[in-house]
Amino acid sequence: MEILSLIWQQYLYLPLFNFLVWLYLNHSWYNLGVAVVILTIILRIALLPFTILSERGKLISLKLRQEIKQIKKDFASDPVQQKLMVRQLLKKKKIRPWAKAVVLGVQGLVLVLLYRVFMGGINTEAKLHLLYPGIPRPDFINTKFLWFDISERNLIMPAIVAGYLFGHIAINFWERRGETSKKEQIYSLLFPASVFLILAILPSVKSIFILTSLIFSSIISIITGLIRISINKAKQKT
Repeated sequence: MEILSLIWQQYLYLPLFNFLVWLYLNHSWYNLGVAVVILTIILRIALLPFTILSERGKLISLKLRQEIKQIKKDFASDPVQQKLMVRQLLKKKKIRPWAKAVVLGVQGLVLVLLYRVFMGGINTEAKLHLLYPGIPRPDFINTKFLWFDISERNLIMPAIVAGYLFGHIAINFWERRGETSKKEQIYSLLFPASVFLILAILPSVKSIFILTSLIFSSIISIITGLIRISINKAKQKT
């Protein structure tokens, strides 16, 4: 346990805390909310190779949906064989579901670290003495962002995140044009609602991080969608 505690403190928490303060002092106009947005973008750029693999798998999955649907129909009475056949199909098409798990896992870890950073206040002596010698110690860290304090709870930002998620899910359902089950329709309501409830009891910095990451993902999805359309047009011409 001591080793895990050492890794958490020395190699995860302290580097993130110091990097966030460094961004605050040098690239965020002394606004911690802006620093969190920049941190999120840098993180997503670092994870871009895994994001691309995940998007590639999503594009391939669009073509495989009918095949998977047929497998589920053929092996409806044998769930074990059904999962095996789907897994073999995904392996054959080189879909890497672990890529998305890496992206979500790293972001989840950063969310926990951010909670630790803001827990008990970021301007306390217990926090600021943890800065590395090469980083100047600020007299005060400004946690005001737009109209709210990111170190405190805020209901509007969680509502925006939940609405964004619901819109994303609704667009996905529209693209599938009636192929959604009742379970998926219930999920489209419960998941955003659950996210709202969780974020509503946490500092709003969490909402800033998640919303920035969601927007980044949407931009990547739009780019890959445009690439797919251009490739299809090129194939039609040939």
